[in-house]
Amino acid sequence: MVQNPIEPIEQPSGKNADYENFPVGSWLLPKHLRPHIMVFYAFARAIDDIADSPTLSADEKTSRLDGFARHLDSIIDYEPGYEKATAMRVSLSATGVTTAHCHDLITAFKQDAKQNRYESWDDLLGYCQLSAAPVGRYLIDLHGGCADSYASSDALCAALQVLNHLQDLGDDLAELDRVYMPMAWIRAAHISETDFGLRVCSAGTRQVIDRALDGVDGLLVQAQMVSKNIHSWRLGMEASVILAIAHSLRSKLGRHDPLAGRIVLTKPALALCGMRGILSAII
Repeated sequence: MVQNPIEPIEQPSGKNADYENFPVGSWLLPKHLRPHIMVFYAFARAIDDIADSPTLSADEKTSRLDGFARHLDSIIDYEPGYEKATAMRVSLSATGVTTAHCHDLITAFKQDAKQNRYESWDDLLGYCQLSAAPVGRYLIDLHGGCADSYASSDALCAALQVLNHLQDLGDDLAELDRVYMPMAWIRAAHISETDFGLRVCSAGTRQVIDRALDGVDGLLVQAQMVSKNIHSWRLGMEASVILAIAHSLRSKLGRHDPLAGRIVLTKPALALCGMRGILSAII
């Protein structure tokens, strides 16, 4: 009898660094740190894809994410399929960066496996604190720390996360039954969450989207000093570029309908953000 092959632990979505709203391991960063950044990105992408798998149950997702946590912490009890967690553990050991940021990401994605609605803006930002802030915190620790206890970086990462949610509103609902807009806002706009599955904004869905963009504006104000607070001038320059990208994407989402199709920045627009960010950091 032919047995079915064991299902792989990872669940690749096909998303890669090009999908992100921020550069991953760009030339602005020190060459010797870029391999570690790519290990971190591969780890984060693998666990995110598990949480977003349309075929795994919530318990299966949680079990696999727990496996990543075990292999992140221990060199014993190795199981095939967790190579990215092992590589992450080795990288963290070599660089002296804490495992806490990786564990926060795992916690966020375990939450994704079982929670698909958020009642308030504060609830959504609480999720961003686990799903987005650890990325900035990892990069800051890798580059020698910052002066403001991560505050401006956390705000920038949360802004990027909310912008990503706005880009994916329709797909998140259709493919994952997730709504990353506050349910209180949806009720206040007198619409149903299913309205985000339509391929055109109504007055109500636009109202909710604009409230989220107003929240992003507040986060970007908090993030304004991010490049000056980071000890590494190269990472500070990278952060300035990412801040420019966030401002540009926020503006485009305010002018266009994210339900009609995923709104992204063109390559020329990204290049312009890069020049603006670098110039701002230099000045």
